[in-house]
Amino acid sequence: MAEQVKHPVKIMETVLRDAGQSLIATRMPIEEMLPILDTMDKVGYAAVECWGGATFDSCLRFLHEDPWERLRILKSHFKNTPTQMLLRGQNILGYSHYADDVVDRFVKKSVENGIDRIRIFDCLNDLRNLKTAVKATKEAGAHAQIALVYTLGSAYTLEYWENIAREIEEMGADSLCIKDMSGLLRPQQAFELVSALKRGTKLPIDLHTHYTSGQASMTYWKAAEAGADIIDCATTPFSMGTSQPSTDVMVEAFRGTAYDTGLDQKLLKEVSDYFTPYREQCLKDGLMSTKVLGVNTRTMLYQVPGGMLSNMIKQLGEQGKSDKLTEVLEEVPRVRKDLGEPPLVTPSSQIVGTQAVMNVLMGERYKMCTQQTKDLVMGKYGQTIKPMDEKVVEKIIGKENMDKRITCRPADLIPPAMDKFTEEAKAHGAKSEEDVLSYASFPQVATDFFKWREAQQSGVDLTKADSKNKAYPA
Repeated sequence: MAEQVKHPVKIMETVLRDAGQSLIATRMPIEEMLPILDTMDKVGYAAVECWGGATFDSCLRFLHEDPWERLRILKSHFKNTPTQMLLRGQNILGYSHYADDVVDRFVKKSVENGIDRIRIFDCLNDLRNLKTAVKATKEAGAHAQIALVYTLGSAYTLEYWENIAREIEEMGADSLCIKDMSGLLRPQQAFELVSALKRGTKLPIDLHTHYTSGQASMTYWKAAEAGADIIDCATTPFSMGTSQPSTDVMVEAFRGTAYDTGLDQKLLKEVSDYFTPYREQCLKDGLMSTKVLGVNTRTMLYQVPGGMLSNMIKQLGEQGKSDKLTEVLEEVPRVRKDLGEPPLVTPSSQIVGTQAVMNVLMGERYKMCTQQTKDLVMGKYGQTIKPMDEKVVEKIIGKENMDKRITCRPADLIPPAMDKFTEEAKAHGAKSEEDVLSYASFPQVATDFFKWREAQQSGVDLTKADSKNKAYPA
């Protein structure tokens, strides 16, 4: 058994991105952040995750904010603390693959506008889908962190994790993250996993998990014992539940031990005290639901992330079939096994979840399939860790398409697209390359934002809605 490793642990703070995304659907406007940013910059975090993920869409769609301007403002305050974003590899911030030239420009513009570290992941852990983003990040002079999506299954052995860690170092990544989006990682498994990663690479190891199953704080402690260098946490008012463990709690727990973070609790208390009234307002307005603040060990049984579970409940409710939830949850692992055991993270979680719902409601498995399921089976998202069930594949795409499945890196088949997006975006009101990239990411949402911005600049009264209206829908 691996020995305990004694070393200080660093904290990556998530309140400005993932914590807010997990608890209030990424509805925190920049105005709520501004008063505390200078204090946060003094804390000494390893980084502050503040961009990427769902923040980009939310800024444009709900908050009437230019995400690029938000980034520039954030960076003007974080003079001493690295800014970090989450990028879905070849998907950038969306749900399907983009051409290499679009990925390259998005990454480089992100760094140019203020991002210091980019956490890059792929829903299938297909490293081919990360190469373009990693290369662009390095060329731009930023820190490239590759995140491996943690999941369970017969293919995901300690040997698998050790070997893929070695491959990631060879790709030129600066650090490695384990992204446990569902809170599946148990404490002892975390010790064994981090120990395996440490055998495979000398890169710094960052562990990201959620409190969903109630084990995350214990998981972080055991990960620290195995040598984890960084843990992702959220200031107390936006911690726990479907968010991350509390920054304040973990700092206090490690105080005086071999893993002491060295962070000042007085500064952390200032951060926590600042966000407490905002949390209360979010609860009052219905932005934060008490449903996301508890723990649910059922996630360990079905390996279903909170967002995926909510989506399935909604789909069943719309069909008047809420009583079928248990059947659907039992179908999820079967579908996942049929489709090559993909990790359940966006977009693969939605694909598997929706297909499980359809299988149950239709009364026949794979009688009806979504286009996304067909695309996954055709290889448009990349390669799954295990082969798919050939009989299931044939039923989904038909015998005539069995030989047409993609085996190369999917983006190799996508022609350059920046020129096309530039022409289209300018026709819809884009004024800069950043606008073009906003349009490429979310065409209709960006177009609506450009119209709103133009109207505002023309003096039309488009006052931002209050917390119960457009800017902050429940």
